[in-house]
Amino acid sequence: MRKLILIAAAAALLGGPAIAQNSNNGNRGTAAGIAGGAATGAIIGGPVGAGVGAVVGGALGGALAPPPPRVITQVQQMPAPPSVVIRKRIAVGQPLPETVALTPIPDAPEYSVAVVNDQRVIVEPRSRTVVQIVR
Repeated sequence: MRKLILIAAAAALLGGPAIAQNSNNGNRGTAAGIAGGAATGAIIGGPVGAGVGAVVGGALGGALAPPPPRVITQVQQMPAPPSVVIRKRIAVGQPLPETVALTPIPDAPEYSVAVVNDQRVIVEPRSRTVVQIVR
């Protein structure tokens, strides 16, 4: 029961701001997050867990939605920061190590860019989570 209360508190804190900032592109991430969160919550906490999991999953899924095309274009056109080599595989949804320097994107302060293992990645700077690998 204590875990369920903690999950509900996290949902209340994360749910509103993360979902409110979603664009139309974020709806797919939110929908996938809701579905995945509900399934995981149902396994852990039954019907109540499914509801809480859906809220938390929706918030996190929306937060990891791909950036708008204008941000991707700007990242492709801006001079690349120096590449950093790390042994860990880079993947969307995974945080970058603290040793990787992030460069803010001028017209989109909600995103930063880094070059890791010769790949440009768009990152959510507060959590350092990779939201897109630019190819």
